[in-house]
Amino acid sequence: MNQERVFSLVENGDITVSEALSIIRKSASEGKISLEMSKENKIAEIQQELNRLIGLESVKQLIHEIYAFVEIQQKRVQMQLASEPVVLHMIFSGNPGVGKTTVARLIGKLFMEMGVLSKGHLVEVERADLVAEYIGQTAQKTREQLRKATGGILFIDEAYSLARGGEKDFGKEAIDTMVKTMEDQRNNLIIILAGYSEPMKEFLETNPGLSSRFPIQIEFPDYSSFELFKIAELMLQERDYQLNKGARRKLYRIIEELKAAETTNFGNARTVRNIIEKAIRRQAVRLVNMKNLSRTDLMEITEEDIQGEVGP
Repeated sequence: MNQERVFSLVENGDITVSEALSIIRKSASEGKISLEMSKENKIAEIQQELNRLIGLESVKQLIHEIYAFVEIQQKRVQMQLASEPVVLHMIFSGNPGVGKTTVARLIGKLFMEMGVLSKGHLVEVERADLVAEYIGQTAQKTREQLRKATGGILFIDEAYSLARGGEKDFGKEAIDTMVKTMEDQRNNLIIILAGYSEPMKEFLETNPGLSSRFPIQIEFPDYSSFELFKIAELMLQERDYQLNKGARRKLYRIIEELKAAETTNFGNARTVRNIIEKAIRRQAVRLVNMKNLSRTDLMEITEEDIQGEVGP
């Protein structure tokens, strides 16, 4: 019952003021419980979305630990107990196509629902978005990206490229500006530095002050051949396609061969996505001049549709 209705009942003499106050208190309490349940449901949905990601078991476990830590610190504050400082800036290390951006988006949504971030959005940038060509412009450019990310996450891909030019490079100015903002906006901004493992390790070693500011360091492993195959099947399923038996065998063989080659340009899930998108185009060429196509024809990916990442 809304407050206007309650006041109307009081004016008409249907209920007393005391009864009206009791109704309002009960309604407010029920509303608070409803909001809390809604928040818990949304957090559970985000956690389920994270758990549905193929592979990345060690990453999922660490994200759950971070969630549990933040949740318990919030409860300790509510109970007026001493709490640990919650610093959530992170390092994501790993090869391309291993889910770093996907996990970052889920973290943003999770922390928004928990009240850690006000918006929970993700702003993806690289060196060119932060570093300018002339003196004095880099700080302004970097501050603008930080402003866009406030309330959410600033995701800096290949962050070590900020230090590639040495002491005189403007990348150092971007790093200094970022560090200052981390202090000023510590309660409403998360920065994630992402990139390959070895360059990231060297970057942190040559900038020792950064390691302490990014206490959460997550290593994203490469996917196994089986995990990549399951990712491919999921990509097709989401697009209403399916592999026939010959296509399944051929796709798995191609993935195994690419994994075994261990080339530096192998992109894990990105490579798989390229193969799938090419297969969909080849299927379209195969079907375009056929008459009376069935639903199965339009959904089925055959062996001849599957090719490696390179080629027509």
